[in-house]
Amino acid sequence: MLPRETIATASIPGSENTLTLISHGRDFVIMLGRDELMGTRMQFSEEQLARLTIAELSAKTPRILIGGYGMGFTYRAALDALSESAEVRVAEIVPEVLEWASGPLAELTGDTLEDPRGDIVLCDVGALIDDANDGTCEKYDAILLDVDNGPDGVVRDPNDRLYTRTGLAKAREALNPGGILAIWSAAPDHKFTQRLIGAGFDVEMREVRARPNNKGPRHTIWFARRK
Repeated sequence: MLPRETIATASIPGSENTLTLISHGRDFVIMLGRDELMGTRMQFSEEQLARLTIAELSAKTPRILIGGYGMGFTYRAALDALSESAEVRVAEIVPEVLEWASGPLAELTGDTLEDPRGDIVLCDVGALIDDANDGTCEKYDAILLDVDNGPDGVVRDPNDRLYTRTGLAKAREALNPGGILAIWSAAPDHKFTQRLIGAGFDVEMREVRARPNNKGPRHTIWFARRK
């Protein structure tokens, strides 16, 4: 059996939790404590978060906000699916995650950090949602959230506000009419579905496998459209 090797660790701002980057043969994993947050063997559902959302957008040159860079699966999938005139903004709260992207994960990252359509910002995604609401920046055609393992603040307590009725209402107002809020989760949560509906969205929930060809664990993605 191949050993796991710790490459680096990072503290999470606003949390006592720690992220650990681990190599396992040719694969990489980011751990939150003892729990696996993401890894290169099971990235399909995070890519689908971008692809399935973009396929539903009517805007020809969408403006997209992604909450959480992670290993860049969602970001790269968005770039692959978008036109040359689209915009993708990414909010990442942990500085070391971006250092890993250009360091030990550079082969995975490729040249996407230099893509002119992308803008990676070191901040809380909630702050960028607030900016769209107060007119500091333009509104978005889609907001993709993969900052926790589901609709609660697992990674850091301040993330809880993203999934409250108030937080969801703010996300809704940060979208252009017909825009989509898409949220990745490791498991379904029917109460959260009702919360999205209560916040004024038309909601569809889909199960997506973690690996292509219908393999791996089943993950959940909510697609909540602003009416």
